[in-house]
Amino acid sequence: MKLSKVLCTCLLWVAGGASQAAVSVDGDVGHPGPVDLQPGGRAVDVMRIARPNPEGYWLAAAWLRRSLLEEQTRLKAGLLFDLKVLQRTALLFDRPSRAALALQMYEHVSRLPVTGRQVAVLDPVAVEVGFARNFRLNDGDSLIYPTRSNVVEVLGAVAEPCELAYRPMQEARDYLQACSPLSDDAEADYLWIIQPDGVTRRVGIAPWNRESGQVPAAGSKILVPFKNDDLNPPIPELNQQLAEFLATQLAEVVP
Repeated sequence: MKLSKVLCTCLLWVAGGASQAAVSVDGDVGHPGPVDLQPGGRAVDVMRIARPNPEGYWLAAAWLRRSLLEEQTRLKAGLLFDLKVLQRTALLFDRPSRAALALQMYEHVSRLPVTGRQVAVLDPVAVEVGFARNFRLNDGDSLIYPTRSNVVEVLGAVAEPCELAYRPMQEARDYLQACSPLSDDAEADYLWIIQPDGVTRRVGIAPWNRESGQVPAAGSKILVPFKNDDLNPPIPELNQQLAEFLATQLAEVVP
C-alpha cells in the first residue's frame, strides 16, 4: 500500500512537471530569459517576473505563439504566390514598372520570418488592473519588448521604400509626400496603416473618401497598395494579405 502511494505521488509530480510551460521574454525588460509557468499561467505572471521597463515602448511589444506558425506560413506562401502572379500579369499587360515592384516586394517578403505573432495588449499596467486581457500562455510562447522606434516606414508602390522621422499627430497620408507613390502603379484611393502593435487598418485618402485623424504611431509602417484592378485577373486580396503579414513582423529588439 505504501509503495502504491509513493508511485502515485511520483506520477503526479512527473505529470505536473511535464505540463509546466516554458515562456521566454526578451528585449527591454529587467529580467530577460526563460520563465517557467505552472499550468494555466497567464501574461501577468510572466510580466511580474520579467519586469518590462516602466519607460519602455510597450505599444510595440509582441506575443509570439507556436500555434500560429502554421497559419502564418500558409499566409506567407499564398502572398508570395500572388506577388508572382502580379509580376507575370503586369508583364503581359505591358506594366514593366509594376512587375519590377512586385518582384522587389516578393524578394522582401521571402526574407521575412514567420513569427507567430498574436495581436495583444502587452502594457503590464493595463493587464494588471484588468483594462487589458490577461491571456493564458502556452509552452514555447515568447514576449518581446523592443525599444522605442522614432521612424515611420513607407513601402509598397513607391519609388523607393523610405524611413521617415516620426512626427506626433501627423496624418498617414502626409508621410507619403516624401516617398513619391507611383501614380501608374499605386492604388490612389487607399493606404494601409500597420501600427507597431500589429493592428492594421485600410484608410481612405482620396477626396471622396478621405478619413481624418488616421495617425500612425512611432514605429508604424504605411503600405501604399499595389494597383491591380486594371489587370486580368485582378488580385483583390493581395494588399490586405500583404498588410496582415507585415503586421506579424517585429520591431528590432535592443536588449
